[in-house]
Amino acid sequence: QVQLVESGGGLVQAGGSLRLSCAASGRTFSSYAMGWFRQAPGKEREFVAAISGSGGGTYYADSVKGRFTISRNNTENTNYLQMNSLKPEDTAVYSCAAKFGMINTGTRYWDYWGQGTQVTVSS
Repeated sequence: QVQLVESGGGLVQAGGSLRLSCAASGRTFSSYAMGWFRQAPGKEREFVAAISGSGGGTYYADSVKGRFTISRNNTENTNYLQMNSLKPEDTAVYSCAAKFGMINTGTRYWDYWGQGTQVTVSS
């Protein structure tokens, strides 16, 4: 069982930055790919970014590529999503997820989910 707790959301003006953190329980953190997904009101949950268990591979949605950076610290069982040049359309609830093994951007393939943290970008 893996428990995930996100932090770092909030309100920011367009063009600003936020860093989300996801703390994971468990002793096999490096066996899990970690990902971030977001869901805006009235929309389906969508893939944002993911990182492999070793940290050697990263994947991004086209909408955030070049603005967001995902990273992880396997010693501290934590992964991060650095979000720069934020836009109003980035407003959503951001959720951290863990998947045993390889990355898959499909929502239904992820094994564990955090409770989510709200990110609001004002124009």
